[in-house]
Amino acid sequence: MAGRKSWRDMSKGQRIMVIVSGAINMALLGAAQRSIGKTPDSRIRGKKAVWRAVSFINFFGPVSYFLFGRRRDAAVAGSGR
Repeated sequence: MAGRKSWRDMSKGQRIMVIVSGAINMALLGAAQRSIGKTPDSRIRGKKAVWRAVSFINFFGPVSYFLFGRRRDAAVAGSGR
């Protein structure tokens, strides 16, 4: 792959960005997995096992779970939760 650099070829700024983006990705994954585990089945759209698998897809999986995977009831949304 022509565009791929090794760790040694990266500048200090590029290395920092790789570390920061990896940390953000891991934090999103952890938050999504925790939310899936604690949320009742009735409050999740679809199956928990599917959302667990989807959450491992880079940044897109956890973000899509938080945007589309959780149900928002009118009563809960109005209570400030």
